[in-house]
This record gives sequence, structure tokens and C-alpha cells, in this order.
Amino acid sequence: MNTCKITLPLVHSGKVRDIYDAGNGRLLMVASDRISAFDVVMHEPVPNKGRVLTAMSVYWFEALADVLPSHLISVELADFPPQAQLEGVAGRTMLCHKAEMLPIECIVRGYISGSAWKEYSKYGTMHGQQLPSGLQESEKLPEPVFTPSTKAESGHDENISYDQAVSLVGSELADKARTASLELYRRASEAAAEKGIIIADTKFEMGLVDNKLVVADEVLTPDSSRFWPVDGWQPNSTPPSYDKQPVRDYLNTLDWDKTYPPPPLPSEVIAASEQRYVSAYEIITGHNFSDWPR
Repeated sequence: MNTCKITLPLVHSGKVRDIYDAGNGRLLMVASDRISAFDVVMHEPVPNKGRVLTAMSVYWFEALADVLPSHLISVELADFPPQAQLEGVAGRTMLCHKAEMLPIECIVRGYISGSAWKEYSKYGTMHGQQLPSGLQESEKLPEPVFTPSTKAESGHDENISYDQAVSLVGSELADKARTASLELYRRASEAAAEKGIIIADTKFEMGLVDNKLVVADEVLTPDSSRFWPVDGWQPNSTPPSYDKQPVRDYLNTLDWDKTYPPPPLPSEVIAASEQRYVSAYEIITGHNFSDWPR
């Protein structure tokens, strides 16, 4: 996949996405096959990863539109500016409204894992909020919790309390973001559970379009969520996940200091990662990935 021929103004190039100015208050978001681990982008891409991220985001944008609208305009190549109607762009690209993004990540946790587990195991808290004692790693929480974080320009995001989120965006917007995030998570996790997948936690990006709150960027993908197989989950363990786990597992076997440059990835690790991403899409949506784009 090569997007360098897109001659629209490049607004931002991130670890995964390249964003172009499509004019008239619109952005073109192109999801590459780049994959990162421990905040380092690997040299080798994972085939079809960007197409999976786009396909899953579109699926959830449409399925959850009654909870909160999205910034999505179209994924049809014919709707893109002529400079972007190129081979390799279809299926991994979204034409979107340009949103005024909130300076927080809207994270919802239904299970305690990752950075939340690390905090709880030390202090008995999650984002500074006291939790019941005796919880085990990966255990289901009594109820889903909105746990925002900052957006770091570089390095890691910082977990913050709800009160800190209010100080960043104001009480009204923070309340709207929290309410929408919890309902998006509830609806999605119930739907995924019917397919045999636990959504342990997920991260939403939100912004304002015409002063109305929308969900943006990507939503409920393997890059923004922890997807666990129901039959592979049990408390006091780290369940297998439908994401870049094969890459992380391999890198953890190496004597690598987790800084640039990254070590090369074996072909079998790349193939295993591609299979995880595609499987997540097909199980959750019920669609064959080979039929994407529609």
C-alpha cells in the first residue's frame, strides 16, 4: 500500500494513520499497515491491518450511530477528491468531517487489565478512584468505569481522574463524553459477547462538529480495544487477545531495550498478527473480510 501519490496537503502522519486535508472542512484518513509495539513502529507492515481497522470502525460507526454520531462521511472511492482516487486507497480510507477534538482519551474499562491493573495492584485504585479490595488481574469490574487519560504528543498518555477531565474540557462536555462512552461500550460489549468475544476495555476519540459531539478517528478496533475470547478468559491471568499480541510476545523474548530501531519481525509473527486482526473483524461483524470494501 502506497499513499505517497496522494497530493492533498498532509495534515498529520501518526504511527498508523496519515491524515490529509480534503478541503471544505473535510479530512481524508488513511490507515496504513504500520504496526507499533512499546511505542516503536516496526519496520515490517502487517498486511491488511489498515483495511481491518477501517472496516471495523465503519461497522461500529454505523451500528452505534443512534448512541452518538460519527465524523464519517464516506468510504466510497468515488466520493474522495480526485487526488486520492488511487489504487490501494480503497478499503483503508475514510472521508470525514474535520472535528475539534477533545484533549482527552475517553476510555471505558469493563475488566481490570493493563495500566489499570498495575495501578490497582500497587495502590488499590484505578485512575485514583478506590476499588473493592481483592480484585484479580483481568477480573470483571462490578460495572464499567469511565477512566479518561490525556493525549500525549509523544510517549505515553497519562491516566487522569474524572475531575481532571472536567478541568480540561468543562463539566458539561465531560459529562456528555462520559455518558456516551459508557453507552457505546455497553452496547458494543453486549453485541460482541453474543459472538464469543469480551471487550475488556476500549478507547474512544471524541470531538465537536458544528458544536455537536461525535465519535471520531477509529472505534472499537483491535488497536483501540482489548478483545478476549470468552473461552480463553479467566481471572488472575492475561487472556489471549485479537491484536498485536504475537508481535509483543515475540519482542519480549529478545534482548531489546524497546527503543528505536526495532528488531526485524519474522514472517510467521507477521502472519499470526494479520490472522488475529482479520479474525476479530470476521467474528464480531459476521462478515467475510474478503468482501471488504463492500
